[in-house]
Amino acid sequence: MRVVVTEFISLDGVVQAPGGPEEDTDGGFAHGGWSHPFFDPEVVGGAFAAGLEKAEALLYGRRTYQTMAAAWPDRAGDPFADRLNAMRKYVVTDTLEDSELTWENTVRIPGARALDEVRELRAAEGGDLAMMGSPTLVRALIEADLVDEVRLVVMPVLLGGGKSIFPADGGRRTWELVSSDTAKTGAQVNVYRPAGRS
Repeated sequence: MRVVVTEFISLDGVVQAPGGPEEDTDGGFAHGGWSHPFFDPEVVGGAFAAGLEKAEALLYGRRTYQTMAAAWPDRAGDPFADRLNAMRKYVVTDTLEDSELTWENTVRIPGARALDEVRELRAAEGGDLAMMGSPTLVRALIEADLVDEVRLVVMPVLLGGGKSIFPADGGRRTWELVSSDTAKTGAQVNVYRPAGRS
């Protein structure tokens, strides 16, 4: 399985709370919902739909899981929602109990086991292991060289600070641009893979 990350991201590298004002206010972040003015159903929506078509399972951190689990189960009848709801979901958490994982087909991964579990999933046969949001987890996976593809949905906005998916460990990592598409809103969907990895 390939680990494929899709993120809404600002020009200054912020991925925090693209969906709404209360999504994630850590650090006093006040720009929640910043992606909405630049969303384009054809290019941006198409990128998420295409990514989901190749996915066999989903991987989330705790906060993103809770946001998604609150939003999607009630949207039955929408093809995107039906696909999300039916898929196997893995959530990395040390705070949620199994009884709190009410979204269909959810499996809990303890934080201390996250990297080992992802290595095991990557070694298994199957489609992609898709990720959205979850900046802390994505950053850890990039640091451990466990991300096979990053789909950055770059929005033409500067947010002045917030959570990032990029490691700040001083390490140099080279990625190759695989494809790029621009929406009428100015958003760009750029797909990258680690250099030398097909």
